[in-house]
Amino acid sequence: MADDLIFYTNPMSRGRIVRWMLEEVGQPYKTEILEFGTTMKSPGYKAFNPMGKVPTIIHKGIVVTEAAAICAYLADAFPEAGLAPPHGDARRGPYYRWMFFAAGPVEAALSNTALGFKVPDERRGMVGYGSVEDVVSALEYAVSQSDYIAGDRFSAADVYVGSQIGWGMMFGTLEKRPAFEAYWQRIASRPAALRAREIDDALVATQKQATA
Repeated sequence: MADDLIFYTNPMSRGRIVRWMLEEVGQPYKTEILEFGTTMKSPGYKAFNPMGKVPTIIHKGIVVTEAAAICAYLADAFPEAGLAPPHGDARRGPYYRWMFFAAGPVEAALSNTALGFKVPDERRGMVGYGSVEDVVSALEYAVSQSDYIAGDRFSAADVYVGSQIGWGMMFGTLEKRPAFEAYWQRIASRPAALRAREIDDALVATQKQATA
């Protein structure tokens, strides 16, 4: 039932990552659209997510926030979708490694780049990502070893890592290196990715019409 899996989002947010993941999973889900500064900060919603941000999912009463955590959770909650290497599989290492590398160093480095902040060379040891240059080179390495992050099969890690790369290149915070472009083209054309973008783009259009 759709009510077993509820998705709180806004189409102009990182919720787009989770929308893609939900479409890959292929299970019914209910979408609740929240608005920035109002319903997203309401006491009722903050009881689920104290940060007052999206995305959040509730699956059979279990609350999960943070896009990378939601991707990992859904892959394990619905193993029939084949979106995570099984426990004990050697591919589980790179699957976790690069998903959370994207959630930590990549997210922080690209956010700081977007804000125009550069870590002073003498302070690099204080930040988890060290330098943007090192992060980008490591990310390039990750997508150059095989077709997908965890080997020859698409996984939830590709949803998250790919989203970071796609957005980074779109907004100019990540250099358009050939390895990034080839990887993004490979995964962005998946049917679930196309469905997710179509759903969220339609919601964005509806929001713009409502405020016009």
